[in-house]
Amino acid sequence: MTQPHGMVIIGGGIAASRAANALRDEGWNGSITMVSDEPHVPYDRPPLSKTFVTDAPSPAPYLADIAALAAIGVDFISSNAATRIDPQASTVRLRDGQSLTYEKLLIATGAQPRRLTLPGSESARVHYLRTIEDSLAIAEQLKPGAHMIVIGGGFIGLEIACSARKLGARVTVIEGLPRILSRGVPQEIAEVVASRHRQEGVALHCNAKITHLVESDDAIGVTLADGQTITGDLVVAGIGAQPATDLASKAGLAIENGIRVDSYLQTSDPDIFAAGDCVSFPLAAYENTRVRLESWRNAQDQGVVAAANMLGKQQAYEAIPWFWSDQYDLSLQIVGLRGAQDRSIRRDLGDDAFILFHLDPAGRLTGASGIGVGNAVARDIRLTEMLIAKGVMPQDDVLADGKASLKALLRQPG
Repeated sequence: MTQPHGMVIIGGGIAASRAANALRDEGWNGSITMVSDEPHVPYDRPPLSKTFVTDAPSPAPYLADIAALAAIGVDFISSNAATRIDPQASTVRLRDGQSLTYEKLLIATGAQPRRLTLPGSESARVHYLRTIEDSLAIAEQLKPGAHMIVIGGGFIGLEIACSARKLGARVTVIEGLPRILSRGVPQEIAEVVASRHRQEGVALHCNAKITHLVESDDAIGVTLADGQTITGDLVVAGIGAQPATDLASKAGLAIENGIRVDSYLQTSDPDIFAAGDCVSFPLAAYENTRVRLESWRNAQDQGVVAAANMLGKQQAYEAIPWFWSDQYDLSLQIVGLRGAQDRSIRRDLGDDAFILFHLDPAGRLTGASGIGVGNAVARDIRLTEMLIAKGVMPQDDVLADGKASLKALLRQPG
């Protein structure tokens, strides 16, 4: 059976949810069908490594329930993966054999965790974190005194390490690179995060190469190249993510580190758009450098822009990248993109909070990275985002002075 023409959204996360709402806000009165391979209504993923673990059992971080979706006229299909897109026929085939005919299609399939390929990594004691079920499985084993081994010193691994410590579990983090947070975080800030984890009792092993995993009746061991074996109750692997592009690739859409889209989030097919963690797109503020971002706000904002463009609005996506991570009571925030040739200016804000501003060789502000307790860096990071968008070239002494007004810089010509 083929459903009539309308707007079809593949995905069940923040990008898909925001797009559905935005279509109605923009005045679309036709049908909207959202398809998710998960058995849940759309939900937020950031809490899965944080409060959903520490406060278990707690309500799932749903973005809307079936009644709310029905109230805005969204036909939500769960537990039924999209298996094939036929651009020529403008149809999406589902696992149950149903076929949806679309006027415009949005792909918001997100990203999947990279899997370990080491001997022994197929053990049931090895976990990944993307879904509600993943988070529940980890939370079930995080009892006081349990030992969790985290493979990967990135954001996901460190956030779940925080949650485990709050629950009284022991934590060991194993990172193959010389330091944690090697991707996109300045060393000066990574050292603050590492120090805080050590204060909380987390054992950090950097420059550590894993050879294999071995499971026993009641434990799992991670063996390192130096011969050491670290034994724990469970392993959580946070070694990055891969964009979910199989569906798009099989449909013949252009792929380039994700589904390739233009500044309007349109794919190589004019009737198909894509948004969120699964796409690579040009950043206007950085000479159209093509990037793929795994960011909650990026997914949210792209969902809204994609919806507008599905309706022919021709709205370019020009947001400045922004990311945050909670590490105990510390908030780490990053805005913009730091180039390999950029230099940094430090701005101290008191109480050990500070920001590193990044400037390119021409003196143009390209980004900032900050860390502090609570919202200590939030205001300056937000102002930096506005300064980057305007193309401001600030004086070093103004950036370095924690009492100098960044807001005043917005009155300067770009």
